[in-house]
This record gives sequence, structure tokens and C-alpha cells, in this order.
Amino acid sequence: MPYSIVLHIQGEEAVVAEVEQLPAPPDVSITVTNPRRVDGKELHYLSENVLTVIFPMHRLNFIEVLPTREEEQIIGFVRE
Repeated sequence: MPYSIVLHIQGEEAVVAEVEQLPAPPDVSITVTNPRRVDGKELHYLSENVLTVIFPMHRLNFIEVLPTREEEQIIGFVRE
């Protein structure tokens, strides 16, 4: 199951991308597909036809995992 994630890179804007599996603690890099800025625009430091990028983990501050569509549809307890 692919995950949508937000990578917070040191000294750069956040990057939204997809990964097949989340990185494990011993991983030294993360391979992502379809990288783009949070607003959907292309990343200025990548060539136009790039679909996959490998980022070294030491350059990342943290990674956010975005909810899937199924998780967004779950209705939680609402108190009225």
C-alpha cells in the first residue's frame, strides 16, 4: 500500500511524495516517487522528467505520514 508523505528537508521547502513502505530506523536513505512541493508545483532543483528521488536520511528533519482516503472517511465520536 503506497503512503503519501511530507518530507521536511533541512534548509528547503517541504516535499510531498509517495513511498511503497515507510522507512525503518536503520535506513540511511528514503526512495520516493512523484516528488513535488506542498502546493503541487515542481521542485526547482529537479529535472522535469524525474519521477523517483532518493533522499539521504541525515538531511531530513522529520517525515509526516498523510492519512489515506479510507482513514479520512472514518467518523469519530462527536459530542453535541
